[in-house]
Amino acid sequence: MGTHPRRKKKDAEEAGIIEIGAAPSRNLKDHSASVGPTVAVEVTPVEKWLELEAGVTPSFGRHTIEWATDLLFKKPWTLSSTIELMAGVGPEWIHTSESGATANSISGEAVLDFMFWPRRWKHKYGWYVEPAYDYNFGKGHERSIGASFGLLIAIRKH
Repeated sequence: MGTHPRRKKKDAEEAGIIEIGAAPSRNLKDHSASVGPTVAVEVTPVEKWLELEAGVTPSFGRHTIEWATDLLFKKPWTLSSTIELMAGVGPEWIHTSESGATANSISGEAVLDFMFWPRRWKHKYGWYVEPAYDYNFGKGHERSIGASFGLLIAIRKH
């Protein structure tokens, strides 16, 4: 789990990463499914120890629209020059609109984040898969599992 020599140069030039993708999920209580787009920004305040990811995901299910906004605290591991793994947890604010009624609640989220950086794209573009588990502290204490996946775009410093 060491650092690849080319990785040091990349880290010095990278200001953050944008994640753009899709996020299907399933409620474990009533087995309802939803899907929607997702976008997040990730930064590294403490190299090799802490990554912060802030994201938003609107989900569309049968008679339900849900907006989730999260802030994840992740521990990164470099598995190779092209593969990274992160484990993270954090709070999530959820705004739900169901059959004309709206509700707001706080959830906790746990994720594993797998990032793949093909060599030919020189750590400018990549793709990710992020399985997640959510526990809603609001009425009903709903639990859900899901995964987001999509494109990674490195944000470079000037």
